[in-house]
Amino acid sequence: MKEAFMTLPGWVRWVAIPAIALVVFGTLLIGLITWVVGLLFRILLFAALVAVLIFVVRKFTSSSSSGGGW
Repeated sequence: MKEAFMTLPGWVRWVAIPAIALVVFGTLLIGLITWVVGLLFRILLFAALVAVLIFVVRKFTSSSSSGGGW
């Protein structure tokens, strides 16, 4: 198999075969990249929401404790 591959012209080994692989596995790669980017976005969104929640809770507890509150 290696001999058959090595006897092919360079443009077939370095252009045609990768192009065929991209056509065959392109949708799989796009789906995987989309999933990873979506996961990263959700992680960042979660971290931002937790940070906002912590900020609001600290703001509320500091204002209620200093104002004579409940």
